[in-house]
This record gives sequence, C-alpha cells and structure tokens, in this order.
Amino acid sequence: MKNRLYIVDAFTDKPFGGNTAGVVLLEPDSQFPGDELMQHVAAELRYSETAFVLPTGDDSFSLRYFTPEGEVDLCGHATIATFGVLCQEGMVAKGSVCRCRTLAGDLTVKVGERVLMQMAEPRRVDVINSQTDVEQLCSIMGSNMPDLPIEIISTGLPDIIFPVATLDELNRLAPDMEALREFSRKWGVVGVHAFVLSRGLDDGSTAHVRNFAPLYGVNEESATGTANAALTHYLLIHGFVGRPSECKFVQGEVMNHPSVVTTVIDVGGEIYVGGSSRIVARGELLV
Repeated sequence: MKNRLYIVDAFTDKPFGGNTAGVVLLEPDSQFPGDELMQHVAAELRYSETAFVLPTGDDSFSLRYFTPEGEVDLCGHATIATFGVLCQEGMVAKGSVCRCRTLAGDLTVKVGERVLMQMAEPRRVDVINSQTDVEQLCSIMGSNMPDLPIEIISTGLPDIIFPVATLDELNRLAPDMEALREFSRKWGVVGVHAFVLSRGLDDGSTAHVRNFAPLYGVNEESATGTANAALTHYLLIHGFVGRPSECKFVQGEVMNHPSVVTTVIDVGGEIYVGGSSRIVARGELLV
C-alpha cells in the first residue's frame, strides 16, 4: 500500500459541510516522514489541520497533526476524519474500539454509525478575571463584557472559553486577528472558543459556537472537536449540564460550512467528541 491522501469533511454527513481535514494514510510498518515534509504537505493543502496516520497493529494507530504553520498535539475533527476514512476503506470495522496514540496521550476511539473520540483528561487551566485582561479580550473580539466567567479549559489543547449573550452578538464577532494572535501567545492557548447557550432557540442544540485560532494560522474554524470538548467541561463545571449527558454544538454557520459536533460525558466525567464524516477526494502522496 502506498501512502494515500484524502480530503475529508468531518462533523457532517454531507460533502462541503463540516470542517475539512487532510488525512495522509501511511504504509503499515513504516515510519512518519520527516517533520519538514509533513509541514510542507499541510501547508500545501491549506486546511486547518492535516493528520498523518501510521497503522501500528490491530485497531491501533499513531497520529500526528500539522496546521499550515506548525504541529499541534491533538485535533478533534482530523481524528474524526481519520477514523471515518479507516472505516470506509475497510481497515477498521464498525463496532471497533481503537487505540489512538497522539502527542496528547493515548486515546480510545469508538467507531460506529459515528466516530466517538475520547479526549484527554479535562482540566481548568486558568481563569481570565482581571478587569484589564477581560476588557482587552472583549476589545479584541469586538464583544460586550460577558456575564459568565472567561476560562482556559483543556481536553488535550488549551482554549479560552468565551461566553457571549446572544446569537446575534456571536455572529457579529470580528476579532482583530493580529491582536488575538498575541493574546493567545501570552496566555499559552490555541485560540478563543466563543459560545452562546441555545436556550430559547428551540433547535435541539446545546450552544452555538465560533472558534478563532490565528496563532496557528486558522482565523476561523468551522468545526473544532477539542474546543467543543473543552466547552463541554466548562458547562459541566458551571452546572449547565450534568453527567452522564450528551451535548450538541452548532458551528460554522457564518462560514457557510455548517457543522454539528456531538460530545458525550460519561458517568465518570470523561468526555468523548463525535460526529460523521464524508470523503470528498482521494489520491496518492507522491513525495
């Protein structure tokens, strides 16, 4: 088997929706290409993340993830895309429980009608609560002062969880990307995950969200597994959801790439991120 290249829409069952990822499926019993080559491939594809997948045994895989500007430890939508590919190509059977080795740790992935990916242990990393920092972030985001706390949550990657009051305010956010890049670097985060609770919207969702990560070359992303898992933990901490429970997040609407990201909290507090995916192109990596 030669190294295969896929373009996959994750967190959707329709082509040209969700969040697109590159997936490079490497030959079994080989090794990852050099970092420079993987970075070049990710930059060439220009998707927010490209996953490089190395089969390491029965239902066991090692994954590395590259944005156009650098490597990240974990990516939810690229993992959902990867295991969608593995299932559709007959390398993993429906009903399988797979082991996924990442730089963020070893994770369990359940493959069924949708892919469910176990996230790293959720933790609250920090709270942004000084008046100066809150006002600076609100100015960068172009938003009002929030009623709920602004916190940094990680389920593998740290993100700023940023509440807004209304769906209209969420849709009108227009961050100063250069300022947000520096703010993200200062706080050691991937980016900002803005959300509004769906109370009163009557669409079956838990929240509507937008994600901004200019520090990693992604001004806005249409579906973000790790950040929605972090938001799930935030909602659990603040009593908006319990355990066990299932959440549904709507993302990508203003980008005309609507996505639905599902998260599941089990009785022990572990969080899984799940969704469907659709292969839109396949080919062979010639370098």
